[in-house]
Amino acid sequence: MEASLPKLNKSGKLHAWRYVTKLGAITYRALTIQGDNTVKKDVIARYLQAEKEAGEKPGLGINRENYKFHYRGEYPWGQGKLHLFFLEPRRKQVGLFEGWVWIDNATWLPVREEGELAKSPSVFLKKVAFVRDYVHQDGVAIPVSIRSSIQTRIVGSAEVRIRYTNISKQGRTEKVITSANR
Repeated sequence: MEASLPKLNKSGKLHAWRYVTKLGAITYRALTIQGDNTVKKDVIARYLQAEKEAGEKPGLGINRENYKFHYRGEYPWGQGKLHLFFLEPRRKQVGLFEGWVWIDNATWLPVREEGELAKSPSVFLKKVAFVRDYVHQDGVAIPVSIRSSIQTRIVGSAEVRIRYTNISKQGRTEKVITSANR
């Protein structure tokens, strides 16, 4: 994970093991963390905490209860096709977003999600935009990268980039290595 506060010219990096249980509980084991303490404490640590808390909240999935789906068409993609949907949240709630989802025609799994959070998770954040890309493994969509741009009320923008590598399943726990782009 790489994070930065461009206006303050500060940045930090985290290299960690990420564990996701079958029930969706997320934990991290930091291998290395470096950079500015403000970024490590106020960007990286808060992002990881928000991700953990979001995983603990039931009922925030992409489904008809939470979203209105607007079909925008079918598009070529590699050897197959993608279906593009615009998602509009039915209510402003932390964890829901307004944006786009690209669905693989063959597997009906997401390839990409992109949008802005419908409601800010904190009074210190004005706007949170993201792009999340997936890879399909054993019939499951697993994130391979996330890019977030956060507009804060105090320090301007914050940028977060996450790349997941060496994705594997071990026993009852899915193991994902998170590392900074190289």
